[in-house]
Amino acid sequence: MTAEPAAAVRPRNRKQLIVEAGATVFSERGYHAASMEEIAAGVGITAAALYRHFPNKYALFAECANVMADRLVAALDEVPPDAATADVLAAVTRVTVAHRAAGGVYRWEARYLDRDDRRLLKGKFAHVVGRVADVVRREYPRPGEHLRAVAALGAIGSITMHHNSIGRRRVEDLLQASALRVVATDGSAGRVAGVVELPARPVPRTRRSEILAAAIPLFERDGFAAVTNGMLAEAVGLVPSGLYRYFPGKADILAAACLQAADLLAQAVEHNLRGATDPLAALTATYVAYSFEHSALNSVANAEVVGLPAGLRRPLVAAQREHIAVWEEHLRQARPDLDARQARVLVHAGFGVVVEAGRYLHWQDSPEHRAAVAALLMSALGR
Repeated sequence: MTAEPAAAVRPRNRKQLIVEAGATVFSERGYHAASMEEIAAGVGITAAALYRHFPNKYALFAECANVMADRLVAALDEVPPDAATADVLAAVTRVTVAHRAAGGVYRWEARYLDRDDRRLLKGKFAHVVGRVADVVRREYPRPGEHLRAVAALGAIGSITMHHNSIGRRRVEDLLQASALRVVATDGSAGRVAGVVELPARPVPRTRRSEILAAAIPLFERDGFAAVTNGMLAEAVGLVPSGLYRYFPGKADILAAACLQAADLLAQAVEHNLRGATDPLAALTATYVAYSFEHSALNSVANAEVVGLPAGLRRPLVAAQREHIAVWEEHLRQARPDLDARQARVLVHAGFGVVVEAGRYLHWQDSPEHRAAVAALLMSALGR
């Protein structure tokens, strides 16, 4: 006699499992490229079962965007008010590393939230930054505690933006130490030269280059998904069908613009490393200058490239890896105590510092801002 199959038991934490799977997919593929079917498959359910918990993709996305912020707030609420900076940063680091795969949602994808939801999320992160800034002000009383707090959180949050394999305890120790150095930074020390040479931006002399130059401000302002071919065509005086004479599609425009910028960065690095007595300082000054000079493109690339088709994304990833390899080489020369994985983690932490510090400063370019961000980056690296 054959036994009847046991009835499927619905997990009590199914909604939580859906949110975890959704946050991972949104982080890895971007909001618009992610599908409810893919998220449902990650939980082992049908899309129809998923819709019983969330009415649409946006509702799930909004929940995912808030989960990481709620976790950080809860972790900090458990830390005593008189705790040391190291303890506060340790709490943030543990939560961020534990949910590394899902953390990218709140860093870049939150731009797709509605205004009210975005305001709610912003308030939660303001609470986190404020808590870190308060303890920094108490232990390291010098101007710029909010900038240093934001930069330190950028170093920690960088772990959500790459896939380098490294043990959890090791990465927690690395990131906490990096963030602690950042909050202790004395920006007046002026260790990094703030003036470097960058290649001139290409002058749009062809219709193709005009399209590239016009596209990035539109992508930054409205988001890649919201920009239509009609909007791009209008910006350069074409009919929409005219774009196809120069690019197969909108994604190809984004990929081409990002490749162009990566080439400019590679040229700048090669030029400024030539004859440099302190290669890490030269790299730092170059990267910071490039980030301020191309802030719109960097913002678009960080938010949108993840959603590009694999074939278009592959050359961009290769260019980034080549750039990181240069940093890794010079960081390990300066710090022989680091192995390759540790060095890569710290390089990404430095990039995270630049992103968050630059955003805090609204990318207002000045020698003072460049010098301050460069000092924070060097501290993140342990120099």
